[in-house]
Amino acid sequence: MPTRRMILTTAGAAAVVTGAGVLGAAWAPGGATARAPWRVAGESFGDARLDALAYAILAPNPHNMQPWRFQLAGEDRIDITCDLDRRLPETDPPDRQIIIGFGAMLELLAMAAAEKGYAVEIDYFPDGEAQPRLDRRRIAVATFRADARVPKDPLFQETLARRTSRALFDADRPVSTDTVDAICAAANRGSSADGSVDAASRARLIDLARRGWIVEYETDATRGESIELMRIGNRAVADKPDGISLNGTAMGLLKMAGLITPEKLDTPGATAYEQGLSTYMALIDSAQGFVWLTSETNTRRDQMNAGRNWVRLNLAAEQAGVAVQPLSQVLQEFPEMASLYTETQEELGVTAPGVVQMLGRVGYAKSSPPPSPRWPLSSRLIDAVA
Repeated sequence: MPTRRMILTTAGAAAVVTGAGVLGAAWAPGGATARAPWRVAGESFGDARLDALAYAILAPNPHNMQPWRFQLAGEDRIDITCDLDRRLPETDPPDRQIIIGFGAMLELLAMAAAEKGYAVEIDYFPDGEAQPRLDRRRIAVATFRADARVPKDPLFQETLARRTSRALFDADRPVSTDTVDAICAAANRGSSADGSVDAASRARLIDLARRGWIVEYETDATRGESIELMRIGNRAVADKPDGISLNGTAMGLLKMAGLITPEKLDTPGATAYEQGLSTYMALIDSAQGFVWLTSETNTRRDQMNAGRNWVRLNLAAEQAGVAVQPLSQVLQEFPEMASLYTETQEELGVTAPGVVQMLGRVGYAKSSPPPSPRWPLSSRLIDAVA
């Protein structure tokens, strides 16, 4: 009898073969394999939990680390743990951002289950909250229950269209206050969402984001962590569909010519290093407004709810035709960022024990990027237990 893992692996391979013509044209060689999970979502695998997980793994998460591990238990439960090798110890020492990514994944899980007529009860940290860092205890347990009356969330329809935009935003298309308010209103999972397109506020937040980017980029350990996770060229992305993707034919040619290498990206003064610094600065400067999430305390539950709200905010932005990109460097908790972290909290009016959980720029992008690469669901599954 075929196992669930075999079913998923076969389905993923079929999606690559049948979609190669379309995907290959859009994203060049290697792109079809790396982005196949976006095409597999919506297929039926004979288990409502797998059907929902196929969407859940498409959630935004820090550095696209995809740190989740799933174990099907009995006939109705998923035990969820963290792959501890997929954390970000330099830029995210307390694993707060990793938890936010788990929250985003769980929100999509619940949405996708509702589409199939299932309610999902999610129990956070059933074995206790892991502090000061995550450990091998369960992040969450999700229990499925058939319920034809469970309400479907209209935001779910944007799941496959949702993108994190790393493009310049159109300076000739300002984002209205009403649009930002509508986007923030979708974040109703236990943390607060707010935003601003006010010129003075925007200028101050751009300045903070620029300074935060410089600190992360010029701190050897945090820059090195990101560079280690860069996948340069289509083949590298296909081999490891996680981390920071620098793909496309042009990028592959630059890599082959030796103009973009991890070593040059990590060498101050090198063209690749300086270009990386200035390119990201231009993205920050093009922000037409900002959105942020805050919570009154900073428990693991707060972080999880912030993740659920972050993906909801992103789906609402997609629905409104607005692009979003996180600019959370100033929220990172490594020592060199401490003064800017405090300054950002003060700028956004948050005092301890409250905390700003997420910060992002908003604007209108001239084109939509392809979806981020993903590991297939089968690679995230642990053998089922009775």
